[in-house]
Amino acid sequence: MNPFLNTLRSAMIALPLLLLAMGAQAEAPDDKPFAEHKLVLQISNGDPARQNLVLNVANNAIRHYGPEKIDVEIVAFGPGLSLLFADNPQASRIDDLAVDAGIRFAACENTIAAVTRMRGTAPELHARATPVDAGVVRILDLTAAGYTLISP
Repeated sequence: MNPFLNTLRSAMIALPLLLLAMGAQAEAPDDKPFAEHKLVLQISNGDPARQNLVLNVANNAIRHYGPEKIDVEIVAFGPGLSLLFADNPQASRIDDLAVDAGIRFAACENTIAAVTRMRGTAPELHARATPVDAGVVRILDLTAAGYTLISP
């Protein structure tokens, strides 16, 4: 077969797959269109001190830049998902950060499924937690959209 036709046929097969893959990616939110800085904070540690540190870093960034100048999302997965359990001692602080500063909280559905299998029941998540397919994928999508990743 003609090499040009082979290339054309390959392109015709690859293009729809590429478009499908691009559409499947989670898009970065546009809640703060005038934000000069974009920050994603990773919490994958179940230690309450580390979870407190992540909330402190988010709060410090908001205080420094102002809530309209920085867009912050905290992504919790693995043992760090416990930060977003409804009964976590930091629950009122999460409410305050979400309401007062517009910070978003993402909960890894892969971890939720693992916890559910382990416990036999799904964990009750904080009302501010938004489930995402996979925490790591969410972080990758956000960094691809210009967010800076910090893992305190």
